[in-house]
Amino acid sequence: MNKNMTYEEYVEKVQKGIFTDEGNCPVISLLLMLQGKWKFQIIYELCIKNPMRFGELKKAIEGITNTMLTNSLRELEADGLVSRIQFNEIPPHVEYSLTEKGNALLPIFYEMTMWGLQYIP
Repeated sequence: MNKNMTYEEYVEKVQKGIFTDEGNCPVISLLLMLQGKWKFQIIYELCIKNPMRFGELKKAIEGITNTMLTNSLRELEADGLVSRIQFNEIPPHVEYSLTEKGNALLPIFYEMTMWGLQYIP
C-alpha cells in the first residue's frame, strides 16, 4: 500500500478494504493500540505538557485510578508511543513523554479538533 496516497485513493481503497503487505488493516491496528477509556486522554495530556510525572498525569485525568493509569502507561510504552524515564534520585521519580511515534499522532489530534469544532456545540 502506498503511504503517499491521496484522500480520493484512500476512500476508494477503504471501500475495497485496506490491507498492508502483512495482511492487516492499519486503521484497526491503530484503534486496537489506542482502545480503552484512558489512552487517548493520556496521550492528549502528554501533548499539552511533555514530559509529565505520574502524579501530574493522575491529577490531569479526572477519575482514573492508579492501577488504570499504570496499566495504560505500560501498554502505551509497549506500543512505542510513550517513553518512561526513571530517575534514581532522592526521592526517586519517573517521567513519561511521547516518543517520536507518539508525537506523530499530533496531526490526528488536530484533525479531531477541527471535526469537534465543526460538529460539537
